[in-house]
Amino acid sequence: MSTEAQDSKASSLRPTPSDSPGVSRRLADFATLSESLDYAARSETGMNFYSARGLLDTVLPYRALRDRSEDLGRRLAGMGIAPGDRVALLAATHPDFLAMFFGCQYAGAIPVPMPLPTAFGRREAYIEQIKGQLRSSGARMAVGAVEFLPLVEEAAAGLGLMMIGTAEDVYNRATPAGALPRARTDDLSYIQYSSGSTRFPTGVMVTHANLMANCRAMTRYGVRNSEGDRGASWLPFFHDMGLVGFMLGALTSQTSMDYLPTEDFARRPLTWLKMISENGGTVSYAPSFGYELCARRVSTMAEGALGLDLSRWRMAGIGGEMIKPNVMQAFAAAFRPYGFSDKAFCASYGLAECVLAVSFSEAGTGMLLDHVDKDALEAHRAVPAPAEAEGARTFVSCGKVLPEHRGEIRDEEGKVLGERQVGRFFVQGPSVMQGYFNDDEATKAALIDGWLDTGDLAYWIGDELVIVGRAKDMMIINGRNVWPQDIEWTVEHIDGLRSGDSAAIILPNADGTDRPTVLVQCRASSAEDRQKLQAEVRAKVQDAVGILCDVVLVPARSLPKTTSGKLARGRAKKMFEAGEILPVEASSPVAS
Repeated sequence: MSTEAQDSKASSLRPTPSDSPGVSRRLADFATLSESLDYAARSETGMNFYSARGLLDTVLPYRALRDRSEDLGRRLAGMGIAPGDRVALLAATHPDFLAMFFGCQYAGAIPVPMPLPTAFGRREAYIEQIKGQLRSSGARMAVGAVEFLPLVEEAAAGLGLMMIGTAEDVYNRATPAGALPRARTDDLSYIQYSSGSTRFPTGVMVTHANLMANCRAMTRYGVRNSEGDRGASWLPFFHDMGLVGFMLGALTSQTSMDYLPTEDFARRPLTWLKMISENGGTVSYAPSFGYELCARRVSTMAEGALGLDLSRWRMAGIGGEMIKPNVMQAFAAAFRPYGFSDKAFCASYGLAECVLAVSFSEAGTGMLLDHVDKDALEAHRAVPAPAEAEGARTFVSCGKVLPEHRGEIRDEEGKVLGERQVGRFFVQGPSVMQGYFNDDEATKAALIDGWLDTGDLAYWIGDELVIVGRAKDMMIINGRNVWPQDIEWTVEHIDGLRSGDSAAIILPNADGTDRPTVLVQCRASSAEDRQKLQAEVRAKVQDAVGILCDVVLVPARSLPKTTSGKLARGRAKKMFEAGEILPVEASSPVAS
């Protein structure tokens, strides 16, 4: 479609309203997801899809979504898809994905959202990931946009899928069946693969009861959803924050949503803020890097040049990765002239194994920063320290654990720890998953007497939860506990480097000892600049963290990320050891 035609189409469309007079707002008090869509269909609210230029492309009222999904559910049943069958869905930010996802709900099938190729740097890595998830889930069919189907067909070779096609193919090929099955609250609603699932994928089993419990807690006590609220999101639907927080959570509270495809956000991040401004968005979330991209783009512009109004944005959520206070403060400063308040920041914590949310900060209070002594932290104690103290670590409180859920912090022997003692965080409650699909061993390792071992290290400040990092990521160097994030945050503050440009890992020496190493993405073109960068990284890390480390320069864009945009530290190590990431020698001649 030409630019003129797109502009004309956009000008004739109107987004769904934020409120629907005459329809009482209900906050996830439903037995099943299909029941929640049936109710949302009574309202005037719905979902709106925008282009990279911020133009309204498609309006999808919940009523239209329900009708299309019911029809597709009957056609899936007519094709022979039975209740409990898994259906893999390439999770594009598009109405077809939503229609197929809810079509599965009506048919009793179990949708399995899967990432798009755009989330991966290498074709081979994508095919490997999709093949693992198709095999693990036992999917009977796969549905996605036509341009991605050749990759899916390659990944599905030998797996015996009954169909690989588009939503339109389902509609055209299948004859509608009769009555649809009625879902029960304890039935599986969907299977969610974690963003880091690669060689050994683990699919989280989420029941309707799990989902409703989490959406109910989020909308009532976290977001505190009310009349006039409106969401905006660029987060991918194959990630739990995008799928649950800004699709299922919105639908179960009859909230209108405005969507920008993830790949378009990466190219034009300020379109996200334009969407919030023009539609009066009140709730939107992003990992720290999303806020960082926006602040970087606006830094070269004159103050007020964008013409945005962000004054109604009351909840600017932060989640999906470790929160970087300096990044958030830079965003607040950059967009204060447009009405943004740093009190809107809302830190939270969650994981797919608990559907999505575990804890929320109090809305409207901004970030609660906690400064602790670095040496004490290495001994698993969070001792308060002055913010300006040398080596002080700064963390952000993730708020209180949601109602109906309980949290405990335990040491390695399972003893429950008190305030400001660092240990593994466990959570119990109605949102906790049933287990990993077809993986009893992983389920037993994660679920212990009804408690979920999150694998995250944390401590309490009163009843506020503070996340420190992943237990498996901790580096033990000369008897010291060193967090790789400390090293990476130090590196990214060097001029010319940015967030995600380094990975701190441990490599083995020939004698079996460990060698702390930092992989650093290098954009310097001359041998002299590369040598300077290598020396500066080594010196900065020694000064800030107190360890001598090897510094290995690697090509730009070579460090892998998860599908949610986080650094895939473990995968980077494996790829480097396998020779899939090759070093750029600091002294090598300039490439011609």
